[in-house]
Amino acid sequence: MEVPLTPLEFARRTRRLHGHREGVVDGDLRLSYEQFFGRCDRWSAALQGLGVIQGDRVATIAPNTHAQLESFYAVTAAAGVHICLRKVDPAKVFELIRDEKVGSLCAAPTVLISLANASPQVRGEVPPGVRVVTAGAAPAAATIERLEGEFGWEVTQVYGLTETAPFITVCAPLPEHEELPPADRAVIKARTGVELITSGELRVVDEKGVEVPADGQSLGEIVVRGNVVMDGYYHDPEATERAMGDSWFHTGDAAVLHPDGYVEIRDRIKDVIISGGENISSLEVEGVLLRHPAVVEVAIVGLPHERWGEAPHAYVVLRDGKQASEEEIITFARDRLAHFKAPHRVTFVTELPKTATGKIQKFVLRGGAANLARQ
Repeated sequence: MEVPLTPLEFARRTRRLHGHREGVVDGDLRLSYEQFFGRCDRWSAALQGLGVIQGDRVATIAPNTHAQLESFYAVTAAAGVHICLRKVDPAKVFELIRDEKVGSLCAAPTVLISLANASPQVRGEVPPGVRVVTAGAAPAAATIERLEGEFGWEVTQVYGLTETAPFITVCAPLPEHEELPPADRAVIKARTGVELITSGELRVVDEKGVEVPADGQSLGEIVVRGNVVMDGYYHDPEATERAMGDSWFHTGDAAVLHPDGYVEIRDRIKDVIISGGENISSLEVEGVLLRHPAVVEVAIVGLPHERWGEAPHAYVVLRDGKQASEEEIITFARDRLAHFKAPHRVTFVTELPKTATGKIQKFVLRGGAANLARQ
């Protein structure tokens, strides 16, 4: 029987004919046809595991990057229907979900923040039951709590890097999580999760390569190996050796391992703030400040400090029509955190610098703060 040469069938045939031949250049990576389509397979399997079935309408709010290309194949392979938006506009997103009867939404945490903080006029009627898959950064528990509590949506975080296929972990829900209060359940859902059996092995190790104890406190680096890991950086053997010379790919993500086996990213290693010899997770501080009623977005970075070497500095975007002072923000953090973790200074800005995929560019905040538009 003759099979039509659709884009999906083309990818399958290419994998069979040229499986191990180098065929996809993804930024600085080189991928064989087989590796690339394997990434699409895992995307598709993850969507199906989260409940996507034939005919389901999947809205993807992301720029036209490699992950978007993989999702084009993945949603099709799961027999779903693509619903795409050119840009992030909360009013348009809610309209799309209503009009297109979207059942699943794939979006970065920054997009979810804009939806969770949209005014009732922008939201309109919010259909419940939407399954949300988020990746690209750690979502805040406060955002998850609002989406699930106020909208009736279900949020699942997945984690991966360009170098490790689409996903290497999923924050899979357990039956006992349903019995928890919403705020506690959101804290667990904000964790990075457990390794996917289809992806390979994941460990959290210290500087000597020894696995950290599962105590939820000991900080280490996430390292992975398996069929999802790249062969190397394109024409850059030195970078490849630095990243995976010991056969494990070093992600650069600082994390802890909880007693239940769930990994939780605390920061990028380069973003961990060391103040007076104490390690401070910027994500932890950000998660607290996002619960302030006037704060819509926040980024914490370490800036030089004469006494402590460096100290946390908060860049805050306020909600429309809301006000807060620097003292109020600092006091809010000190009331909920160890005092050394609270920001020493606060800068109010109109927006935070972000990449095309919605990740906050903290290096801009550290090095070019004077160029930011003040609020």
